[in-house]
Amino acid sequence: MSSLPVLSDIEIQRSLGALPGWARKGETITKSYHFATFPAGIAFIAKVADVAEAQQHHPDVDIRYTKVTFALSTHDSGGITAKDFTLAEAIERLAAE
Repeated sequence: MSSLPVLSDIEIQRSLGALPGWARKGETITKSYHFATFPAGIAFIAKVADVAEAQQHHPDVDIRYTKVTFALSTHDSGGITAKDFTLAEAIERLAAE
């Protein structure tokens, strides 16, 4: 598998503009979601896991009781690529369901 090109700072900022709540932290894009219960957060992670696996892109996930934070970076490319934004868009769609 070849690595994807890392996006420029301007490309990253432009792409973040279409994803409310997502922010750049170093070489990742991140967003936290809050749920009413711990099991609801875990159920959401399971939905994201199915989509991420289909995309062959696996986010870093931090679980803090009812707060779930995703950090996306294309590790084999060494930074943020279009693949990260594709997964972020899919996560947003799942969150809207």
